[in-house]
Amino acid sequence: MKFIIFLIMLISFLNADQYTFLLNKYDKELELEAKIISNIAIAAIKNEIKLYIPEISNVEKEVYSKFFNLSDSCENANFIYIKKSIDANSLCKNTQNEKIFFTNNYEKLLNDNRYLGAFFWNKSRPNITFIKNRLKEQKITLPDDYSNFVEDF
Repeated sequence: MKFIIFLIMLISFLNADQYTFLLNKYDKELELEAKIISNIAIAAIKNEIKLYIPEISNVEKEVYSKFFNLSDSCENANFIYIKKSIDANSLCKNTQNEKIFFTNNYEKLLNDNRYLGAFFWNKSRPNITFIKNRLKEQKITLPDDYSNFVEDF
């Protein structure tokens, strides 16, 4: 009986690697997101980029730190990426003109003038959108590669 239990456990451990793809897929999707946000931040900010993501998880922190200098507060950052339903007004008081706000929520982008653009997933595909008027207000000139993502409202 002990031999059968041992054999079942051994087979389970040998097949356990087949199920780690779920975690690796999430890391790869998150890494793709971080790369895209990095490219956007580099295009928008010419100086050193200090990224702040409110309520960032440990996994996100590990992935994003490969591409950015992460900031612990909004006041020390120049690029704020709000991924969750958080009120940015309570985070960054009286410093909105100096910082670039980006979100992962298209509705939030449309309803809040603070956000320069949005990066979001739609039908398992990444989408990027910038608002033309807000780019002009913040005097940001994006490379021609991003012209397809600029919308005029």
